[in-house]
Amino acid sequence: MPEQLFLLGNLGTMITYAAIAVAIAVPLARAGQLRANRLAVATALIFLTSAIGHGLHAYLAFAGLERAGHSVAIGWVWALAWWNVVTAAVGVYYWTVRRGHAPLRGAIYTGPHQQRLLDEADTHRATLETVVAHTDEAIIGLTMEGIITAWNGGAERLFGYSAAEIVGRSAAILADEKGAAEQREGLRRIVQGERGVVYEARRFAKDGRPIETALSVAAIRDRTGRPTGISVVARDVTAAKEAAERRRAVEERTHQAQRMESLGKLAGGVAHDFNNILAIIVNYTDFAAEEAAGNEALETDLKHVRTAADRAINLTRQLLTFTRGDTIQPRDVDLNAALAEVQAMLARTIGEHINLITVPSAEPVVVHADPGQIQQVLLNLAINARDAMPDGGTLVLEANVAAIDGDELDMQPSLPAGTYARLLVSDTGEGMTADVAAHIFEPFYTTKPRGKGTGLGLSTVYGIVSEAGGSLNVYSEPGVGTTFRIYLPMVTVPGAATTAAPRQDDPPPGSGQTVLVVEDEPALARVVTRILAGAGYHVLTATDGRQALALFGQHDCDILLTDVIMPEMSGRRLAEIIHGTHPDLPVLYMSGYSNGLLGTTHVLDGDIAFIEKPFTANELLHKIAEVVPTVRCRGGG
Repeated sequence: MPEQLFLLGNLGTMITYAAIAVAIAVPLARAGQLRANRLAVATALIFLTSAIGHGLHAYLAFAGLERAGHSVAIGWVWALAWWNVVTAAVGVYYWTVRRGHAPLRGAIYTGPHQQRLLDEADTHRATLETVVAHTDEAIIGLTMEGIITAWNGGAERLFGYSAAEIVGRSAAILADEKGAAEQREGLRRIVQGERGVVYEARRFAKDGRPIETALSVAAIRDRTGRPTGISVVARDVTAAKEAAERRRAVEERTHQAQRMESLGKLAGGVAHDFNNILAIIVNYTDFAAEEAAGNEALETDLKHVRTAADRAINLTRQLLTFTRGDTIQPRDVDLNAALAEVQAMLARTIGEHINLITVPSAEPVVVHADPGQIQQVLLNLAINARDAMPDGGTLVLEANVAAIDGDELDMQPSLPAGTYARLLVSDTGEGMTADVAAHIFEPFYTTKPRGKGTGLGLSTVYGIVSEAGGSLNVYSEPGVGTTFRIYLPMVTVPGAATTAAPRQDDPPPGSGQTVLVVEDEPALARVVTRILAGAGYHVLTATDGRQALALFGQHDCDILLTDVIMPEMSGRRLAEIIHGTHPDLPVLYMSGYSNGLLGTTHVLDGDIAFIEKPFTANELLHKIAEVVPTVRCRGGG
């Protein structure tokens, strides 16, 4: 009975295995994949050899039953043994082929459609491998512990390491201590389940060169979703960050210029009205001082008033300098001569605790600027330096020539490349922080104690230098000191370099000439009338342009003295109307804010007579004497 069951079992197994082999081989043959699909062919061979082996076992069992206990021929036994060896060899072949295939997800046989998909997948995989190998971005594979396992050509170009040099080493080799901590934190977040981490960090190339990189870190997961590694994509953003920083600096510079322009307009309007008031105060104080001659106590009081008024005048002029609303009368100025004059003034006033050193240029350095303003720049910076050295120190004033390339970010305002005259004012004082240095040119900004500074000194310096077509640079360190560098356009073919000096001689008296005074501030109009009448002039007074035109049509006049900025009709427009019928009538403009005359250049034309408010009687009479004609002009009929 066992022999019959053994026979039937082997026959059944043989038939089953043979059917499976046929089921695999026939579709392969029809699809033409007998050569291409080695895994399927190997599987069919296993079932075929197994079927034949079971057939041999069935034959031997059948032969044994027929011979009733007689031994089967030894040849068949050896045939069965060798066939088992063949079956084993096919099994080895199958596993050799099987190791080169991904886990099976469907039928072992692939039809034409499935084969096309496989071919496309292979092509897609090859394309991705090519892209990864040749992309400019660095693509790096890591273990979960941060050991480098993959390194593409982009990584070689970015960091300088070849794949042979770096694979197997820790990614920390690319970072400093701070960067390594960032790497560990990123890996920790990926391990804890985050899909990806994106950040920017500084990494270092093989030669030590720092590289600003944008990093995208993500997990590599198997088919079950378990993370098996880390992928990192690194992109060099050094140039982009530098460009962004440059744009930020330019935008900040633009915002600062706009802010200062807005403040300037506000300050200019205030200064205009304030100068009218100061002109009244100064001249009525001078009138009172004349009447108080011999009264020593009253004279002393009036001198105090006059001193305070002079301080207010200086403050207002600083405001106007910052706002570009003052008159600029540029000349060729030798900076060496300006240094010498400022040194002479400072030597008497700066204090014995300050060591004052002046370093002139070996050759003349000539600029085209207002000489009084150049002195004001040096004096303002020197006074600030003195205040920064309460316990003493060294102050150096220097003139020389310097070349710049035009790409400097710390110039205020920026300058094109070229060679410039340069003034340096350096001290060994307290210095400034970067936050303080960023605001020092803003009007009314000061770090001095209350009552010790107006906050206009450096804004005035900024206004003067920028108006002259120059720029400033400041370098300061707390506890070390401060250096201001002032760059001004040079005069390559200078004329006679000069400096300004106020006139001290007495003005000539008038001889009855008629002056038409137009001033919308009645109190100031009375002051001007009193000065001119007391000096021998005949005065006609109007408070606006319409009234002035009416008076001019009714009376003879020799000169028009008019305010520049007035309601309804400006002084410039009034003069244009009068010159339409009397083009030779001299005009003297007066204003505390001369923008109505300056135009876009902010430089007063040489043919315009102008006196700046507040003025003294002596200054006004000198200016009138310069302008008034010797031959009278008739205005009326």
